[in-house]
Amino acid sequence: MREWPRVLPVALLIAALAACTPPGPTPEQQAAAAAAAVEAQASKALDLYRTLLAEESWELAAPIGQEIVDKYPASAAAKEVAATLADARAKGEAITARRRLQQLWIYQSGEESGGQQNVASIYSSDALAASRVRLVLRRHTDWGQSVYLFGSGKGFECRGNCSLDARIDGKPARIKAYLPATGEPALFIRDDKAFLATLEQARRIELDVVEKGKSPRTLVYEVGGFDASRWPPPEKPARATTKKKG
Repeated sequence: MREWPRVLPVALLIAALAACTPPGPTPEQQAAAAAAAVEAQASKALDLYRTLLAEESWELAAPIGQEIVDKYPASAAAKEVAATLADARAKGEAITARRRLQQLWIYQSGEESGGQQNVASIYSSDALAASRVRLVLRRHTDWGQSVYLFGSGKGFECRGNCSLDARIDGKPARIKAYLPATGEPALFIRDDKAFLATLEQARRIELDVVEKGKSPRTLVYEVGGFDASRWPPPEKPARATTKKKG
């Protein structure tokens, strides 16, 4: 009786396995699957972009939209985003710039020398912190309203009423100032009401000053973020009343 080989040749085994294995995807099918995956990812990002636009979160929407355009340039999502991205970017940049200007201001309220005061202040745009000079807006229940420059040095050069050369958003101006009788290193603006009216409409104020013992220089204030609602007149404390004894 004839015996069959106990081990099949390797070639026969490979052929048998190949016959049982289903054929893999074609290159066309692979490309289609990859394209579908890209569209799905782009669509998910587009949903987020649409939501941020609806919420007017321009500063968040713009980076998402840019990523869609850069990462999925051939997608339908990128085509849709391209129609609104420039507007979203411009609005986002405006919000970021406005927020930066707002954060330059410091608002403080409290008791000072027996009265209540509200103060708004901003530092000059100097690279060195030690060189910065504060522009201070002060309202005090007893002293009234004041606008002044306050530095950390010996004060400012000014005899009687002096005039400061200034630029308001690039336009030249003259601002009258005077030194306080109390001798602190400050320089007061004479017409505080006019200065405040100018400040509320300005984005940038430049003041040419001379500090004692120093060379003349220009102080630059980016005032565009001033919020007048955060600097109200202080309320006078209610005075206690005493009842007369009968």
